[in-house]
Amino acid sequence: MRNVVLDYGFARRHTACAIECPNVEPELFMQTSDSDISASLRVLNVQTVFSDTALLKLRYTSTAAWREAGLSERRDALELKYLSGDQTACKPVSEPVVHFPPVCLLQPSSDILLKIKTRGMLSVRNFHHICRRGLGSVWRGISGRAGQRLDIGGIYPPIATPFTQEGDIDYQSLDENLQKYDGIPFRGLVVQGSNGEYPYLTAEERVEVVRRVRLALPKAKLLMAGSGCESTRATIQMSERMASAGADCVLVVTPCFYHGRMGSKALIHHYTQVADSSPVPVILYNVPANTFVDLPVDAVIQLSQHPNIVGIKDSGGDITRIGLIVHKTKSQDFQVLAGSAGFLMAAYAVGATGGVCALANVLGQQVCELAHLCTSGEWDKAKDLQYRLIEPNTAVTRKFGVPGLKQAMEWFGYHGGKCRYPLQTLSQADLEELRADFSSNGWL
Repeated sequence: MRNVVLDYGFARRHTACAIECPNVEPELFMQTSDSDISASLRVLNVQTVFSDTALLKLRYTSTAAWREAGLSERRDALELKYLSGDQTACKPVSEPVVHFPPVCLLQPSSDILLKIKTRGMLSVRNFHHICRRGLGSVWRGISGRAGQRLDIGGIYPPIATPFTQEGDIDYQSLDENLQKYDGIPFRGLVVQGSNGEYPYLTAEERVEVVRRVRLALPKAKLLMAGSGCESTRATIQMSERMASAGADCVLVVTPCFYHGRMGSKALIHHYTQVADSSPVPVILYNVPANTFVDLPVDAVIQLSQHPNIVGIKDSGGDITRIGLIVHKTKSQDFQVLAGSAGFLMAAYAVGATGGVCALANVLGQQVCELAHLCTSGEWDKAKDLQYRLIEPNTAVTRKFGVPGLKQAMEWFGYHGGKCRYPLQTLSQADLEELRADFSSNGWL
């Protein structure tokens, strides 16, 4: 009988164990131990996703001693090799070795989804055939149940990137902003989104900002990192780097330089390739005001079926579109985030699960309160609060953009500061109008 052997271990420890899977039965178990130090992987299930894709569901468990035995450094990673052949002569069939997330990012009990590209082989019963065809990426779920998508519901501020007078990233000011945000009930933070001025940062700066935020952010809060680039190849590489820097998921904006050619076919192919390769879940990002690309609804519906695409941030403001996406994807456990506080209540009313809102950088507690009122069904109170947020939100988004947001942050005790050129600071007339938009609604 031919078998598939999964050989796994930890970097620099040389401790490994193998399991033989002639038919990949559920509850198959493998374990390695060294006195009181042990870790295990359990095969929970194998299922067909598409005609050329299957998911292997694994559960990783470990003792506290294992995690404390010099394995908690960020560079240590669980490795999994795919071998195929008979029991006496097993040979590797897939390179390179797949790296699971660093041990320090895995909880003592974590579910892991491993996507296998079968290239047209429909049967997953003979698992060694699938292994011979190669594999895609490792998908790490944060939820406690195998197969459940990452829950991204809640409010996120797309944080600004503060700069020094010389134009360098001001990490001290960034840390101080993060400390203040820690007291607000955000679900997490969006780092290197549009309000983070990511187009003006180098690739190295983008990754370093994510790394710094991850170090300061409580583990219970999600870090959603912007990884979008113009090419599919660059986006894949950036997504991998963001995951390595500590991102829980990546926010991928639509490519836009050749916006006239960014139809459904091109975008579906782009996002599918990115999601196939990303080590963490992917969130689609539609922001037509900036990109001149409006991600077609039919593309969103098709992409929602991909097991590593968990939702969309839609900043277009078209509530009928948001409602339609919610309706057409409800069987996929696909989540829609409003891209602005200006239509947050309306988005919740048609089924959105949260929002990525620039205004939350300034009025974070109030935006979270609006979300709470909506989810608890207190619509009259929600309406009154929503009215008071519309003008300030417009001021820091469509009207004055990032320069307006950064100025408002200064008024409310955060570090905003200057933008990177070519963005300019506001004129005196703009400052007066910005202040009026806040003060007339009782915020200043």
